[in-house]
Amino acid sequence: MICRRTMFGLPFALATAGAAPRSIRNIPVYAELGRFGGWPANYGIWNWGDEIVCGFAAAYFIKTDPERHQRDRNRPKEPRLARSLDGGETWKIEAPASLIPPEQGGKPARALAEPMDFTAPGFAFTLRQSEAEKGRSHFSYSTDRARTWQGPFEFPMFGRKAIDGRTDYQIYGRHEALVFATASKEDGQEGRPFCARTVDGGLTWNLQGWIGPEPQGFSIMPSSVRLPNGRLLCAVRVKQDEATDWVDLYASDDQGRSWVPLARPIAHSTGKSGNPPSLKRLPDGRLTLTSGYRERPYGIHATISDNDGKSWSEPIVLRDDGEAWDLGYTRDAIRTDGKIVTLYYWSPGLYKEREIVATIWDPGKRNR
Repeated sequence: MICRRTMFGLPFALATAGAAPRSIRNIPVYAELGRFGGWPANYGIWNWGDEIVCGFAAAYFIKTDPERHQRDRNRPKEPRLARSLDGGETWKIEAPASLIPPEQGGKPARALAEPMDFTAPGFAFTLRQSEAEKGRSHFSYSTDRARTWQGPFEFPMFGRKAIDGRTDYQIYGRHEALVFATASKEDGQEGRPFCARTVDGGLTWNLQGWIGPEPQGFSIMPSSVRLPNGRLLCAVRVKQDEATDWVDLYASDDQGRSWVPLARPIAHSTGKSGNPPSLKRLPDGRLTLTSGYRERPYGIHATISDNDGKSWSEPIVLRDDGEAWDLGYTRDAIRTDGKIVTLYYWSPGLYKEREIVATIWDPGKRNR
């Protein structure tokens, strides 16, 4: 049985959102001695029916300051893909050579010469910040369900000191798409979310719009959905100061040029430094949002909206048995049976290797 928590009096718009969801089971995806599996939200998720592919980092584990990630910063965060062919029940780990970044011996980024076909069968796109070129981001794409990749290719700076790319995009046609990412603020500090548009398959990109005003702290890591009426919704991770963080939701009715705020899906603190959201639209029209929770009891939370994001259910605790704050960064895929597969990195102990885990859960039924 899933437990629910109230918002301790903080402003929070509630929705009934249908029958109570229930957690199904937790499936191990990746655990390796001496390795720190981390941050699926930095890499992206793609699914074709019950074939699901999710990116993550295989860093190196080291015991260090408990307030920091338990990883060796002198060794690389190597890209990995986890693939399931059965809706998240079983997983295999892949390390495609075509995704190795330049700083780890991969190809240098170059200009895209031929347009991408966003409608190609098996298409996948990923945008990642470069560790070798601080402040720059590069993109790659696949047309065979993330088995091989073309790239990396250069992504513009839009006049900012830094572009922090994490994978989130909406396809509008063969050569037209929006990509959501984070740029530095006017003062060069992290960060402000935006969307960029291409109409020529990625040969050129234009800044389409800023998502919300420039924040006092940071607003980063956008996660978007497109509603049937064309409205865009975008959830972002917000940090105001050392003790205050939440998830905001914005809406756009002009393909990302301008944005207005909606009800906050997560109005309370998401814990130490916060955690990014993963926003999805279910086949029955409801919205789900998942995120890591970095306060005791550490865990993975979800919330549901049945009115296109105008209000949200109370937090749903998918699990709360984490042993340390360093967890989360969820990405979600929807199976053909309507169940949700939520992937994240997990803390089995403060001074233990981090693992990648998938929780398969049933969001229940929509009230009619």
